[in-house]
Amino acid sequence: MEFLGTTQTASSCGPKKACGFRALSPAGPAPVIQECYQPYYLPGYRYLNSWRPSLFYNVSNAQTCQDKGAASHSTLRPPTILPSLRSTLFCRFSPRDWDQCNQQQMRGAEALRLWANQVMGDSKRLVQDKEQLTHQMQEGACRNLGQRLSDISFWKSELRYELERLLGESRSLDAVKQRLECAADEVNCPLQVALECLYHREKRVGIDLVHDNVEKNLIQEVDLVKCCQEQMRKLAQRIDLQMRDNRDAQHALEKDLEDKHSAQFIDEKCLNLKNTSDCITFFHGVEKVDGSISVPESWAKFSNNNIRHSQNMRANSIRLREEAENLFETLSDQMWKQFTDTNLALNARIAEVTGVENKLQTQLAKTLQEIFQAENTLTLLERSIMAKECPLKVAQTRLECRTWRPNVELCRDTPQFKLVNEVFTIDDTLQTLRLRLRETQSVLQLLLMTKCRLEHELALKARTLSIDRRCVGMRSTFPSTPRLMGYT
Repeated sequence: MEFLGTTQTASSCGPKKACGFRALSPAGPAPVIQECYQPYYLPGYRYLNSWRPSLFYNVSNAQTCQDKGAASHSTLRPPTILPSLRSTLFCRFSPRDWDQCNQQQMRGAEALRLWANQVMGDSKRLVQDKEQLTHQMQEGACRNLGQRLSDISFWKSELRYELERLLGESRSLDAVKQRLECAADEVNCPLQVALECLYHREKRVGIDLVHDNVEKNLIQEVDLVKCCQEQMRKLAQRIDLQMRDNRDAQHALEKDLEDKHSAQFIDEKCLNLKNTSDCITFFHGVEKVDGSISVPESWAKFSNNNIRHSQNMRANSIRLREEAENLFETLSDQMWKQFTDTNLALNARIAEVTGVENKLQTQLAKTLQEIFQAENTLTLLERSIMAKECPLKVAQTRLECRTWRPNVELCRDTPQFKLVNEVFTIDDTLQTLRLRLRETQSVLQLLLMTKCRLEHELALKARTLSIDRRCVGMRSTFPSTPRLMGYT
């Protein structure tokens, strides 16, 4: 069997052929010795050459004579390796290494035997110690569970007491809320009356649609009633939110009580467990799972915070109830006062409008007298103007006829000057009379317009008095103080 994988350029590889070497020239230089190492790689063994020794071969540059058959044979398969090189490849360790390895194995076995004896002795002592430790820890766990049950019972009693007080305060707060809602609904009737009075007074026409004290008081009354309703409803909403907070605190207390009850049941069950109990079993890895979310300090603080939160909610509820009582008293007094002021202003306005109506009737009578005199003056002026038209026609006709005088007879003589002066004078008189006629007509028109305005104002005043008297009749009743405070 031949070993594959040697170099093809080695001088010892390949079959030897009987052929002579070419004679070398003695005068020439010495043959060149080249160090060449060109390995031959099989498929998949290109990088597995760590076993190859670092050998280089001295190859002469002398060329050998090979025939064609040998050349073709050397290209088909690689030559075998020498036996001297095969032994060199597989020599890994020396005798010294072998001795050292054996000594090391013996020393390791002796040390392991001594360590095993020590471990067995330590194991016996460990079993005794752990048995005692386990017993002590189990007794400590029972004591801790008993103490834990005492703590749970204490906090359960505190939570139960606080829950009862919170429930009582919530019932009182709910009663105050219902009173606020009843009072807010009760003032709807006075509000509708005030709005209806404002609506009727909007039916006033012209100058009587004035922003008087009655309207100001009615607007103030509407605003006050709406403000009172808004305050009551806002306080009711605050109470509703507070009741929601109370329910949250109540839920927290109940949930804490329920959790305490569950924890007490579980801890009593754990306290009653013994080594001989039937329900014990292995739960591998349960000690590695830390599902706790609190420590004893945070656990006690949690219940204490729930109680403090409930106490704060009760304090807020008490403040809201006191605020509601003060609000009832204040708003009822304000609404009664405003109702009285509005009625007084309405009666005063009726008296004032009645006085103005009487004065307007007096002015109307005087205006009618002036209209009669203006009509007589107008008739006199018209007659005077008609009387001045004929003299003006005569003077103008005379001037026109004198324009027909021939040649030098067309002279600007004294009659001519007198006629021109007469025309201008009569014309100026007519213009003055016509101007006075127009002024008199304007005065008459103004008097007639004043008459119409006075009659219109009297109609408005009558309408206003009718509206205000109707408002007085509508505002005859008002809710009593107990009803304004929410009592039915």
